[in-house]
Amino acid sequence: MFTTLIMIGFAMAAGLLLTRVMKLFNLPNVTGYLIAGLLIGPNFWNLVTGGAFGGLITEEGLKSFGIITSVALGFIAFSIGGEFKLATIKKLGIKVIIITLFQAMTTVLFVMAAMMFVRRDCPDHFVPRALLLGAIAAATAPAATLMVVRQYKAKGPVTETLLPVVAFDDAVGLIIFSVCFALAEVFAVGGSVTAEAVILAPLREIGLSLLIGAALGAILSLMCRFFKSRDSRLMLMICAVVFGVGLSEILDLSSLLVCMMIGAVFANLRGDSIHILTHCEKWTPALFMLFFVISGADLKLTILPKVGVAGVVYVIARAIGKYTGAFVGSAIVKSERTVRDYLGLTLLPQAGVAIGMAQMVAASEDLAVVADQVVTVVLFATLVYELTGPIITKAALQGAGEIDKVSSKERRPLTQLFRRHKRKS
Repeated sequence: MFTTLIMIGFAMAAGLLLTRVMKLFNLPNVTGYLIAGLLIGPNFWNLVTGGAFGGLITEEGLKSFGIITSVALGFIAFSIGGEFKLATIKKLGIKVIIITLFQAMTTVLFVMAAMMFVRRDCPDHFVPRALLLGAIAAATAPAATLMVVRQYKAKGPVTETLLPVVAFDDAVGLIIFSVCFALAEVFAVGGSVTAEAVILAPLREIGLSLLIGAALGAILSLMCRFFKSRDSRLMLMICAVVFGVGLSEILDLSSLLVCMMIGAVFANLRGDSIHILTHCEKWTPALFMLFFVISGADLKLTILPKVGVAGVVYVIARAIGKYTGAFVGSAIVKSERTVRDYLGLTLLPQAGVAIGMAQMVAASEDLAVVADQVVTVVLFATLVYELTGPIITKAALQGAGEIDKVSSKERRPLTQLFRRHKRKS
């Protein structure tokens, strides 16, 4: 039996190895992490060997990794909050905010409505499943989109609208998820649908989460006045996020909202927040890699046939929702025709935040009846979107005329472009 530390070592080694494979196909690292987790996890090996071998990461190991998942989720939310500056929102303008809200809400409604009709595999709990998958559908993966924009040096109205939308989208998604998560718990345990349960309880959870996050963010900002070295400030950020996650568990709050608010308040109180937050970005890659590998290892292969229809419906409904919402939102604010026609196609990638939301569902005892299905559908959709999303984004930007004829230099693998940029800097 492997120890927890040995399993963490296997997880990191497998994640690193798969990034080399992904580079051969010019695919995002997150896809490699998920596949790595799947290949060394217990679900794959139990299926292949009939239970004779439990994988390099065992079922017991997955349970012991709970703290890694919780802290990684906290830092994902913290990094999103760090981008949520009031000055940035003012620069975005009302047009971008309307487009963002419209495409997010349209996607949520499309997916919820579609999942309500897929009841055969979940006849007793299709309502909480629809609420959760609908809320998770709003989240996007800005990293994959930005990689395409940078690689092909895209410029134009679609690109100018896309970049702020993906930055703002995950914050909106977290708020929607917090409401739907609380509602799903009520329906899952068979609680009575009252104003207290459906409206007041979620609002109380959201309000208290934001309040505690704001307090921790203010304390973090204040402490940075007394601790000025890079290492000290990094430890302060880690401390704030860990406290935020811990308090969320004790008070049964949304750790995603708490940590997002820590990052948002800190970013707005400190003029040098961007410089300070870069220290955190240098520390988190290993943590995020472990998070994605663990998520892949937790993929329940045996349940895939049962949620196959749900997974396909989710992927299709989300794509239609993103495109329709972006199209209508852009038309309302009278954006350029290319923005209306192509923006929605660039919003399809989905990864980290969505997986984080699914893991929160898995950690909830009240949602145990739908947790496996939600996690499996989201991980399945993530693999699909991460494989196809960047390709569709590139095609959309080309269709909008924002990618020039690709020169021989720009055809180089993205890794070479990054290396060249590094040498210059």
